[in-house]
Parts: sequence; structure tokens; C-alpha cells
Amino acid sequence: MAMAIDGAFELDFSGYSSTTTSTENDHHACNWNDWSPVVDWEALSGPHDDFQDLIESMMEDGGFNQTTCNSNSLSTDTMLVDEETSCEDFKGLKLIHLLMAAAEALTGVNKSRDLARVILVRLKELVSPNDGTNMERLAAYFTDALQGLLEGAGGGGHSKHLINNGPHHHHHRDDHHHQADVLAAFQLLQDMSPYVKFGHFTANQAILEAVTQDRRIHIVDYDIMEGIQWASLMQSLVSRKDGPPTPHLRITALSRGGNGRRSIGTVQETGRRLVAFAASIGQPFSFHQCRLDSDETFRPSSLKLVRGEALVMNCMLHLPHFSYRAPDSVASFLSGAKNLNPRLITLVEEEVGPIGDGGFVGRFMDSLHHYSAVYDSLEADFPMEGRARALVERVFLGPRIAGSLARIYRARGDEEGCCWAEWLGAEGSKAVNISFANHCQAKLLLGLFNDGYRVEELGCNRLVLGWKSRRLLSASIWTSPSECDL
Repeated sequence: MAMAIDGAFELDFSGYSSTTTSTENDHHACNWNDWSPVVDWEALSGPHDDFQDLIESMMEDGGFNQTTCNSNSLSTDTMLVDEETSCEDFKGLKLIHLLMAAAEALTGVNKSRDLARVILVRLKELVSPNDGTNMERLAAYFTDALQGLLEGAGGGGHSKHLINNGPHHHHHRDDHHHQADVLAAFQLLQDMSPYVKFGHFTANQAILEAVTQDRRIHIVDYDIMEGIQWASLMQSLVSRKDGPPTPHLRITALSRGGNGRRSIGTVQETGRRLVAFAASIGQPFSFHQCRLDSDETFRPSSLKLVRGEALVMNCMLHLPHFSYRAPDSVASFLSGAKNLNPRLITLVEEEVGPIGDGGFVGRFMDSLHHYSAVYDSLEADFPMEGRARALVERVFLGPRIAGSLARIYRARGDEEGCCWAEWLGAEGSKAVNISFANHCQAKLLLGLFNDGYRVEELGCNRLVLGWKSRRLLSASIWTSPSECDL
């Protein structure tokens, strides 16, 4: 049963605006095909039935010593780089081969826990989550995740076997990050990269365009988190010049059924912040809460719907700072959303797809490729802020890597392959065209960050955020078939 949230809680949203400004230089005129990936991922995704020779070559003579890197003659048997490749890239490539070998030893035809253990011991000697290159820090988290799988700690989604490399250790979210660290990491992520704002701005722009003449708007949010998306929307509603006076906005946030009071209290706190912010800018607003079932299934009948409200269903999935949501729960929300005949369904999801053989090793490599692109992009926007970048990696990315590998290991690569945009289309939802203004807004947003980011349009209703040659996130816009017929 939905319940109203009253009270006030002060929160400064002033730094988060949906207004974008153009830059003097057009960063989008470059040819993205000119960017070459550091690693030939397609070549690495082929079958690897026998890693024994590779492992022996990596283990001998201490592995990655300076003499090897400075040698004028490097073996090409285990390298996919030319003779001018730097020592850093050479070490990064060998780390990738070691990680592949460990994954293969865990699940391959010739799997061997003893071999996996030896490889992981070697990896732990070479990497640290706090120091080194992007690849070394990334390899540290993947090593930790594989260690958890080896020791049977992956069942809960987060590894408890932490890399001990020097005085500073990294900890997953299960170790209860201090709330100040979580908030600081989120602020850094949304201020110094487009990951959060890209999805929020694209969804908000579509909502604004769909409700221009409505006096009452009802948004049902699958995972409201900090609620920062709706502060941005409120600012836009209050400042709009066309249409009726500022409409009344009602938000219903779903809380997790299995997390008890902690989940309910977190959503209530978000509600208090939004109520206070709406009052401060003169936005008519009310906030409600609706619990999912104990298995996180969504029941449309639990919503309080009011005739005359423009209904919007908002589904943000798997952004770097979001918690994992089970596919059955997501499917129940999207299916229920379609059955409620909403004006709009907004969906944001990670672009992660299988490569290679499609099993654990193939999905492992795709995950490594994906997070390698994420790490590279954060490096580009945090060039002089090593501690800030490390905080984001420790609080958000490390736990996501461990949880993702644990799930694809249990499911042998099948569970996380769903593209929800394609699922919605197959279920009968109708695509809503991305407007020219929305596409331009996305380009302007990316112009505020590093040149490596790109935006592309897939079909008529889907915008994709990419880093160089890799797709990272997509935002798609949908409506119910009955709305199309009106």
C-alpha cells in the first residue's frame, strides 16, 4: 500500500541541472573509427583449449621483469602487439592472458583448481587495486573476484577474499562502506563523467516532451536511489514557458521487499529530500512509496493510480553506482508497466553482450573488455585525481565486477545476456522516437567531458553512450500499444 511522505530534509541539488551549454569546439566531428583499442579484443576472444605453455612462459624468470621489457627481441607467440609496444602495454596484455587462463582453469574442458590457484597467486603478486596502471588496478579486482569463485565465496555476489598488497586494502560494499565514502564517490562519478547524467537527461527530456500539456504527472520509479534525477526534472518543469502552469508531480518509488526496514528507510529519506527541494523551488509535489513483494516482484495492483494523471514508468538499470536487480524482478516491472498503459516507459541499461564462445570465459572476456573501457574513460576525466578515481573504483566498480562474475559463473554465462530494450519490443511495447533536441542535448553533454566519449542512435528510440569503440550505456524510450492508437 502506498504511503505519503511528509517532512523536510535539506539537500543542495544546485549543481545538478538539466540545462546544457554548448562549447566553442565541436568535439563530435572526429572520426571515431580512427580510435584504435589498446588490446585486440576480437583476437583474444577465440578458443583457448590449452593454456599450459602460456602459463609456463609467464611464470618463468619472475614474469614481468624490466629485462624482459627492454629486450630487443620479444617472443610473438603470446603477444598481439607490434614491436614498438611499450613495456606498460606488454604487461597489461600479459595480465589479460593470465586472467583468461585463470577463468579457463575454473570452467574449461581441462579445468584445474590447482592451476587456477597458481595463476591467481601470481596475479596477486603483480597487481594492486590502489596503485599502477588502469589495467593493473582492473586486474586486481578481477583477480579478487576469481579468487572468490575459486574458494566458493561468489554465491552472494561479492567476494570476501581480498587482495592484500601493501598497507591499503580494498573492500566491497558488503563491508559497509562509510556513508560519506558512498556519497563522495557518487558525487565524483556524476560530476566528472557522463555516466549518471546521460541516462537521467535523456529520460527527462523524453518525459518533458511527452507531458507538455498535462496538469498532473505520475512517475513510478523502479530504483530511485538518491532521487537526483527528479530534482533535475523539477527544475525543468518549473522553468518551462509553454503549456499550462507548473504541473503537479507525483513520484511513487518502489522499495525492495526483501531488505526490510533498511530499504524502506532509504527510500523515505530520498522522499524527504525531494519534498524539501520541491518546496524550495515552488514545484507542486507529492511522494509515495510502494513495496515490491519479498521476491522483488512488482504487482501493478499495489499502485495508487489517479484518473487524469500522465503515467510514466522509469527504469534505470545497472548504472555504475546502482545495485544489481534480478532479471525476474526487472521483467515483472517492465511487463507490469506495459499492462498499465503508461504514457511513457524510460529505460537505461548497460550495454554488455557475450563474445567468443558465449560461456563463462566468453562472458568473462566481455566483462573485462567493458570495465577496461570504463577504467580508461575515468582515467581520461580523472587524470590528476588518483585518490578520487580510486574511491569510485573501490566503492562502485569493484563490487560490480565481483557480483557480475559470480552471477555469470553460476549461470555459466546465460543470466546476464538480456537486452531489456529488445525484450520490451518483443513484448509489444512501441518505440517512441528520440527527438532531435534530445539527441543534441546528449552531444552537448558529452562535449563537457573527454573527446573519447561518443553518442550514437540505434533505431529510432535508443541513444547509446560509448567510449571510443565500446558501447557502455543505452537509454531507450517506449510507450504502450494503446497510447499509440489514441
